[in-house]
Amino acid sequence: MHPSARPKLPGWRVRPREQRTLLLIGDLLVAYLALAAAIYAWSLRDQWPFTFFSDRVQTWYYFVPLFWLLLLVELYEPHRANNWRLTVRGILIAALTGLIFYTLIFFLVDRPLARIGIAFFLAFTAVLTLLWRLLYTSIFTAPAFMRRVLVIGAGEAGRTLAQAYKNLWPPPFYLVGFIDDDPAKQGLKFEGYPVLAGSDLLLMLIEKEAISDLVVAITGEMQGTTFQTILDAQDRGVEVIPMPALYEELMGRVPVHHLESEWLIRSFVVEARAGGFYETGKRLLDLLASLVGLGACLVLYPFVALIIIIDSGFPIIYSQMRAGKGGRPYRIHKFRTMRQDAEKDGQARMAQESDERVTRIGYFLRRTHLDELPQFWNVLRGEMSMVGPRSERPEWVTHFEKEIPFYRARLLVKPGITGWAQVNYGYVSTVEETTLKLEYDLYYIKHRSIIMDLTILLRTVGQMIGFRGR
Repeated sequence: MHPSARPKLPGWRVRPREQRTLLLIGDLLVAYLALAAAIYAWSLRDQWPFTFFSDRVQTWYYFVPLFWLLLLVELYEPHRANNWRLTVRGILIAALTGLIFYTLIFFLVDRPLARIGIAFFLAFTAVLTLLWRLLYTSIFTAPAFMRRVLVIGAGEAGRTLAQAYKNLWPPPFYLVGFIDDDPAKQGLKFEGYPVLAGSDLLLMLIEKEAISDLVVAITGEMQGTTFQTILDAQDRGVEVIPMPALYEELMGRVPVHHLESEWLIRSFVVEARAGGFYETGKRLLDLLASLVGLGACLVLYPFVALIIIIDSGFPIIYSQMRAGKGGRPYRIHKFRTMRQDAEKDGQARMAQESDERVTRIGYFLRRTHLDELPQFWNVLRGEMSMVGPRSERPEWVTHFEKEIPFYRARLLVKPGITGWAQVNYGYVSTVEETTLKLEYDLYYIKHRSIIMDLTILLRTVGQMIGFRGR
């Protein structure tokens, strides 16, 4: 291809940010359509009196669709939105959460509320949202709307990305293959994807394969000609993405084994530095939530204490030293969920998915996150936050610092009652699983914001209602 020629690029490709915007607009329109249908059905039930809108439809009712969008927050991740099974489950959980939340409000306030109107709305909006999301999934998982990706570098980083891509269903884009200047790799397949050519044929391949995105996964030094070819491709409209950035987009975590020092400095010193507005807002959120949480703890304490005593005796509260922000030690408080002799040999052991040390009532407390209620005292004192990496014992921190790269980076922020790793991954019992969970923690530290914190809190509520706590 002539150097001045422009590759023939594919048409419109929907990227993750565009997908989220489209989903948000569609959900909002569908929710207000459901609201209109609910008001109509509600009015027919009451024989449409002339004073219906002024007497029955209170102002707050018109804002219910916005609350519905908050309940769907878990479904704005493109990968989840493209998965029909996860979409159906998420919408059903959202409807159940809305019903439970409204029921609590109904019994706590004196003035009558729109029971029939809410029931109609939840029914209509659940059905219409399902139909809209089915339409979305059918259209935007079609090949015509998928990005076509070529990976530059068939080394360890490139193969890691291909392996992660292979484990996702439905696929978020179409992976064409690799480009690599090593003649020994050309013509081979890695993770099932071919090494098509060297970088000298990159522009030709972009035209031939209608490539929309190039992923740079070169772990060593890049040749000057390769760098120039990548710049030429970018100049012609192809999006160039570093491997760690695309890995984050796909998996919601940071690839700790494939990070370079320059990327770390940029991500965790420059980009991840939280502003004063965020820190102030987060602390206000923590204070408000801790007061509410401690109130709930006081109300539930007699019942939780009774079932713990009946199940396994005293003590009710379990205390343990943990490493806080910067590694500063503090004492955590939780409702006891394990046997009294859980560490009778004095050796620290990590909790597991089906841990034999957990009592019968302990499983229930963990699944519903009720065991976490006493930790709101730590949040009130400023030792913890509502959202952050799970607090860890100092001895485990010391151990993992020697085994896992960048492990101490998770101590850049306060530990949290819940967090990005907690809502995305379960218990860990090996160094490999701990590394995976660290990747989620580092992703949170890099991208943390009030919106992300609220998203994590809402997903935690969904786990509590679905008995999926970890």
